[in-house]
Amino acid sequence: MKKVRKVVANIKLFLDYRELLWNLANREITQRYKQSVLGYAWVILNPLFQLIVMSFVFDIVLRIPSLGVPFILFLSAALLPWNLFTQSLVSSSNVLVSNSNLITKIYFPREILVYSTIIAKMVDFFFSCLVLVFFLFIFKIPVTVYYLWLPVIFVVQLFFMTGISLVVSALNLFYRDIQYLLNLVLLLWMYITPIMYPIEIIPEKYRFIMSLNPMAVIVNAYRQVLLSGKNPNLYSLGVAALVSFIVFSFGFILFKKLEGEFADYV
Repeated sequence: MKKVRKVVANIKLFLDYRELLWNLANREITQRYKQSVLGYAWVILNPLFQLIVMSFVFDIVLRIPSLGVPFILFLSAALLPWNLFTQSLVSSSNVLVSNSNLITKIYFPREILVYSTIIAKMVDFFFSCLVLVFFLFIFKIPVTVYYLWLPVIFVVQLFFMTGISLVVSALNLFYRDIQYLLNLVLLLWMYITPIMYPIEIIPEKYRFIMSLNPMAVIVNAYRQVLLSGKNPNLYSLGVAALVSFIVFSFGFILFKKLEGEFADYV
């Protein structure tokens, strides 16, 4: 309970710096495509072309089943949340290093740098979801009451990826190999998460492995709600929610424990 109270107390602390949080997030959002001709169109074009190419490979060439829905729709319901997850982690891993001037000059809760990065990626994610909305409309997938589960699933994912982001951002400041190791881990992680394939093609005796992977549970929950028109697996989602909170608590406590040494390593 003491650790939980510490997490809650520090979350309240960063609320006092919410203006700085939004300014940092806005800076990242506006500068990313500042001198780009197409600007924010790339937020939509990148996942769109990724979906088209991967759909060709896994649907036309490899003929992976998609549970009765068009494969590009099946893929987009999982790939877009996965992209948010990976982009948040990769950007967060270097956020303390790239903001060394702020860390050494002024005081503020350093986790705000991680949060601002995740907020910027969330903005990209919501724009990229226009691709998914387009496919849902084109393929006439009905809107159901089960869509009300989407915010719940998203919050579970948010806690999970924020916890890991806090860990990798702090550790990368001390060990710069972390950012390279992270890319390798995410690549392997992608293949053991049912993004390009349905979890149903995995032999049943091995499916318990997927339940140990929170992102597999989250991705499958998105598909169940969006495409199958039913509740997510509540037991699996509950376990994933518990794991996400534990990961976030661990990440937050580790980050605050190391925070006092950040200025010596930037």
